[in-house]
Amino acid sequence: MGQIIIDTNFNVYSDARGGDPDSSSPTLRQFHKTLWSKPLQNGKTFELFDNKNGVYLYHKSELGEFFLGSDAITHSYKNHKRKHWLTKQITNEVDELFDAGSTIGAYTLFPNNRIEGNHTINQARGVNSLIDDRFDLTLECIRLFYMGQKSPLYETLLRYKTFFDLFDNFISYIQFFLLEDLIDENNKIKFYLPFDDFKTRPIFSDIDEYLLYKKGVMNFIKTRNKRIEDYIKLLETEPNASK
Repeated sequence: MGQIIIDTNFNVYSDARGGDPDSSSPTLRQFHKTLWSKPLQNGKTFELFDNKNGVYLYHKSELGEFFLGSDAITHSYKNHKRKHWLTKQITNEVDELFDAGSTIGAYTLFPNNRIEGNHTINQARGVNSLIDDRFDLTLECIRLFYMGQKSPLYETLLRYKTFFDLFDNFISYIQFFLLEDLIDENNKIKFYLPFDDFKTRPIFSDIDEYLLYKKGVMNFIKTRNKRIEDYIKLLETEPNASK
């Protein structure tokens, strides 16, 4: 297999032409297509295509038809107006997290076709006050979904059950998208902040709490980017490694 180019230092805002990298960065789109076109646990290949008009990435086979979009899974909350009271006090810290979150390690794919006018997963994560765009909390909802248990995102995830069925179980989903650095040895989520089982909204009470959150997110981005690099190196030396 020839050299596969995935630059984990590439800032996806740099070629987004002032837009949202999730939709406007051609490099991010190519990274997604390269990384997530690979065999599933059942041996069938989940190959992604970028040549369907109006669709970010597309798959159609006996596995089903899937319309997929990019989703930023780490957030500095730099542009969240309700958090300006906090973020404006520590702009350098916020900017550092924003920049780290502009690399491929801070992105994944979710189905992005709206079903009967309802929110997509990406939209629901942002508007649900018990999630507030936190990916650790989203991942807990996905973990519970595979167990058949309710969560703030259960109804949304259920609409895209065929997508999650591709991976058979939570651990296979984690391994497919190289998310191992957000789960512990017991396959439970490593939350950025203490978790109260979705009883209260995940707001930052003070700067120290934000900095604790930032530390966890920065560590996840760093370790996931390293995991992506290792995966690509393995593919270059052992083309069948992902099978």
